[in-house]
Amino acid sequence: MPKLLEIKNLSVGFETSSGQFMAVQGIDLSVDAREVLAIVGESGSGKSVAMLAVMGLLPKTATVTADSMSFDGHDMLAMNGRQRREIIGRDVAMIFQEPIASLNPCFTVGFQLEEVLRVHMKMDKKARRARAIELFKLVGIPSPEERLNSFPHQMSGGQCQRVMIAIAIACNPKLLIADEPTTALDVTIQKQILDLLVGLQAKHGMGLIMITHDMGVVAETADRVIVQYKGRKMEEADVLSLFESPKHPYTRALLSALPENATGDRLSTVADFMKHEAESAGAAS
Repeated sequence: MPKLLEIKNLSVGFETSSGQFMAVQGIDLSVDAREVLAIVGESGSGKSVAMLAVMGLLPKTATVTADSMSFDGHDMLAMNGRQRREIIGRDVAMIFQEPIASLNPCFTVGFQLEEVLRVHMKMDKKARRARAIELFKLVGIPSPEERLNSFPHQMSGGQCQRVMIAIAIACNPKLLIADEPTTALDVTIQKQILDLLVGLQAKHGMGLIMITHDMGVVAETADRVIVQYKGRKMEEADVLSLFESPKHPYTRALLSALPENATGDRLSTVADFMKHEAESAGAAS
């Protein structure tokens, strides 16, 4: 049975004044339906860039190459722009970082949600409104009929994140990509958002890719984990194996930086751990 999403040897480069900068280098990635895949790594490791390449949302300065990129058995590299737009937003959806920045401040949240239903589902005005109210109830937004008329700046960060989730799941996608979905939210709201995402994934049988640097989120939600560093995949494992017996020094560095693994007067940093690993390897040789 083919994977829901399967990518081989994905690379993404950006042209700069000093030459090409490679943000992603030779990554293989796959996810099944009903599976939660976490992609972890520190900021700048290429997590978001890799997924934006899948969505076709990188700027023209980006050069994207891959040996293969298939979704639900269809070759995405062979698709033209129109064919790809039919899939993106309907069958593959993404929750972006910074929901307030991702929503258009000039339009109500209801208009932005209904626009997705108009374009991808061809619904009439009455059906769009009913579906929008249903979605707002589903993601836990109170007084949905009233909130549809609100602008993004009139809503809290947690509510805007729920709006983004509603927009992303509006067409019942087969694959949902959540890029740091709990960034800048307080701990209580973070838990609510994570529970909501995992619950929706289980209910609708979606594949879910969770981009994060929070290993606690990984432990709670993921089935399988990919660890990235400087645009490359360092390790891939099921979540239990990753936490119990990490293979790569960088993975061990990430885990050693968790508060519960602190020793001494301060937390270890990834740089500390990598330096220690290098010194140990040099001593052994």
